[in-house]
Amino acid sequence: MTATLAAPRTLPIAPKTLPLGKALNAGLRRAMDEDPKVILLGEDIGKLGGVFRITEGLQKDFGPNRVVDTPLAESGIIGMAVGLAIRGYRPVCEIQFDGFIYPAFDQIVSQVAKLHYRTSGNVKMPITIRVPYGGGIGAVEHHSESPEGYFAQTAGLRVVSCSNAADANTMIRQAIASDDPVLFFEPKRRYWQKGEVDVTASLDDAYPLHKARVVRAGTDATIVAYGPLVTTALQAADIAAEEGHSLEIIDLRSLSPLDMDTIAASVRRTGRVVVTHEAATFLGIGAEVAARVQEQCFFSLEAPVLRVCGFSTPYPPAKLEEHFLPNADRILDAVDRALAFGQN
Repeated sequence: MTATLAAPRTLPIAPKTLPLGKALNAGLRRAMDEDPKVILLGEDIGKLGGVFRITEGLQKDFGPNRVVDTPLAESGIIGMAVGLAIRGYRPVCEIQFDGFIYPAFDQIVSQVAKLHYRTSGNVKMPITIRVPYGGGIGAVEHHSESPEGYFAQTAGLRVVSCSNAADANTMIRQAIASDDPVLFFEPKRRYWQKGEVDVTASLDDAYPLHKARVVRAGTDATIVAYGPLVTTALQAADIAAEEGHSLEIIDLRSLSPLDMDTIAASVRRTGRVVVTHEAATFLGIGAEVAARVQEQCFFSLEAPVLRVCGFSTPYPPAKLEEHFLPNADRILDAVDRALAFGQN
């Protein structure tokens, strides 16, 4: 009698616990493994692995022709990416710091955002532009800015921001796979924040790139945040819970397009909403959210939409950061005002 060998059992691979920065690295590696047309461009991203080591080890494994150390010229980086995209590549550009993106502004707004339209859809711009942004690291000027609003207002660009390691890994792969240009804003002060990441997951079943997520359910008020302030909003919700208040936290994830369905559904449940981000209050993403909530949810609102954001000043020196950045106390103050509205 011939013995029958049992088929080997495939065990599920447990998610890894990774810092957000390492999750980005794993996502970039996966994208490069799966598509030889993915090319990384940026200042010091090769041997050094970038200022924040997000591309660490990738040049060693994929070579200098796919992980390209560029001159210190952001306009040149984006211009090179445009040429590569026209030739069928999927360039991923790193802007070393948020405040360095302005020399590339003309290329991004005048070329990257418009070439698809200018050519009646015949030329695609599958360019991903990675931007470490926001404060909280004690850096000097030009290193702690929040320029996302400039690009969210620009037709032809998609603008997203991750807030945790799992989303960082998935969203960077989704951005690279997109045929449209994506501005990918990375909250630099969260690079070391850890979370569970399934580095083997397929994009087929991934959460949609441009859909917001309710990260904490609540009934008394809605907090809308994105990027670095999602963690801050969750901290505020923990404190509020001790005081008997239930806050629902929405992570926007996508700034353009904006998922108003998720926001509106939450506001209709809670009747109160606070929007928070590090960028200045004046003409920020929060202004657009507030306007749309007023348009779509007017009869559900129990209080005005309130905003807790950065001040309309240039980013301050490091010793003043804690006074500039929105924190849990400022968010909770706005929540208290929203809850108290109409009570007297």
